[in-house]
Amino acid sequence: MTQKKLPKLTMVLGAASSGKSKFAESMIFSSALPRNYIATSQVWDDETQQKIAAHQTQRGPDWLTIEEAFDLPNALSRCARGSVTLIDCATLWLTNHLLAEADIKQHSHDLFLALGAHPDPVIIVTNEVGAGIVPDTSLGRQFRGIQGAFNQSLATHADLAVQVIAGLPQVLKGQLP
Repeated sequence: MTQKKLPKLTMVLGAASSGKSKFAESMIFSSALPRNYIATSQVWDDETQQKIAAHQTQRGPDWLTIEEAFDLPNALSRCARGSVTLIDCATLWLTNHLLAEADIKQHSHDLFLALGAHPDPVIIVTNEVGAGIVPDTSLGRQFRGIQGAFNQSLATHADLAVQVIAGLPQVLKGQLP
């Protein structure tokens, strides 16, 4: 397999269970760089634990996994130089901050500063949440707005933005390596 050079920042966007994580992982495998995985999920129940276990099996053993639900800039700083990092996913990271009643604008700003300073490729998986029905709760509508604003900012910063639909990547910005 030919080693592919990844863009500095890649956004992989899609609906739940669209294949976005699998696609992001395939990009990383194609680079042949050492691999970091920053997991933002918190384990709330057995279903979440099973999903995490399935993702771990799918990735395989050759990843440095950093579990970090809140402080992504610190997690990025712990990644070895000369590697590639997958953050999976921004949606859960935003959810964690929203439920903790944290200053999401400040945390997002800090993350974008850290991404700009990080010397190696980073791929961020994020959900598209604006294509469905209007949430019936105030918290749901608040989250949809926060996620939408974050995704727009991420797309602005990204060198490559890819939407995954039914496992098929659609390039929105940039060019696939």
